[in-house]
Amino acid sequence: MSFLGISGMQYSGEMFAGARIIVAEDSNVFTSMISKRLKELFDINVEICRNFEDLQFSYDKSSDPITLAISNINLPGAENGEALEYLVDLSIPTIVFTGTFHESMRDKLMAKDIVDYILKDNIFAVDLLAESICRFLTNHRHHVLIVDDSATARALLSSRLKRYNFRVSVADSGGKALEILKANRDIGLMITDYNMPDIDGFELTRRIRANIGSHELRIIGVSSSSNRLLSARFLKAGGNDFMLRPFIDEEFYCRVNQNLDTLLQIQSMRKERAVA
Repeated sequence: MSFLGISGMQYSGEMFAGARIIVAEDSNVFTSMISKRLKELFDINVEICRNFEDLQFSYDKSSDPITLAISNINLPGAENGEALEYLVDLSIPTIVFTGTFHESMRDKLMAKDIVDYILKDNIFAVDLLAESICRFLTNHRHHVLIVDDSATARALLSSRLKRYNFRVSVADSGGKALEILKANRDIGLMITDYNMPDIDGFELTRRIRANIGSHELRIIGVSSSSNRLLSARFLKAGGNDFMLRPFIDEEFYCRVNQNLDTLLQIQSMRKERAVA
């Protein structure tokens, strides 16, 4: 295992030569940097689209599905964001790579259900982009369980996780969650609400920890309560993290990534010790 990017993501070194990646960007500097970095890291040959016409042609020329698109907000021929609208309308997973950013634009981007956005405002921009791409291409290996008695909350969290390419299961009660965990030992992360009618999040976590440790399953608690003591109680019950609703997409995704990175690091160290 090696580390990728600046967040400490653990990367197995696998190649993704079969992934079809399109880069919609008119800057020669950035297209060159992105192409070189993705080739050396993942053996990916990206398709460069320097204007809106190139992007449309790239989509039309092949029946092979586009795995992921990296797109600037504005391209020649699409100066008002039409390229991004085009990709979203085609349901192509897209990472926005842009030098233009402010809060209102952030809100518009996230409303489009993009995968991520990376700012071209620092020397690590291309490395951050590579990390985001790697996460998207490998997130399918992670199975996440959402536990919430609210159908709306389950649908919201599920859609967020599926946007990032995770495999997702859902449970509408603590009892159902225990059944799913028993039948799916590959689940590495559980996100559970605190307030549920049959078994609350604290009790569910306690029961799980009687049989499954943090080296096998990470647990994030969530709640809409304003009681700040809930986080302490949840962590003492065996949880690994806690978030108060409402939370923004970026924070949610970072917390998920941090917990799964920690899980992989723990499992890697345990394997190394077993071999030694």
